[in-house]
Amino acid sequence: MEETLHDHAVIPRTDDEKDKVKKRLRRIEGQVRGIQKMIEEDRYCVDILIQISAIQSALKNVGYEVTERHMKHCVTDAIDKGEGDSSIEELMAVLKQFSK
Repeated sequence: MEETLHDHAVIPRTDDEKDKVKKRLRRIEGQVRGIQKMIEEDRYCVDILIQISAIQSALKNVGYEVTERHMKHCVTDAIDKGEGDSSIEELMAVLKQFSK
């Protein structure tokens, strides 16, 4: 794993936050299993591609949610401590990977 500024969240996620993200990830996991079944059943390629697109969108939305939380908690905390530049650089590097 790459080096990061923090080993853990500045403000731990609430149980509700965790449950919401885990629920979305389980739904995505189900969609991936659905695509596997579609491949096994020799389903129409366009139908498979539509499902892949839906999964990509769902994962991006989870990523945006995690990014928003990171900005509101971790980056804000780093700025308050005078470490904002490093935190922003770290976030920008991840966002560049995320947007590929």
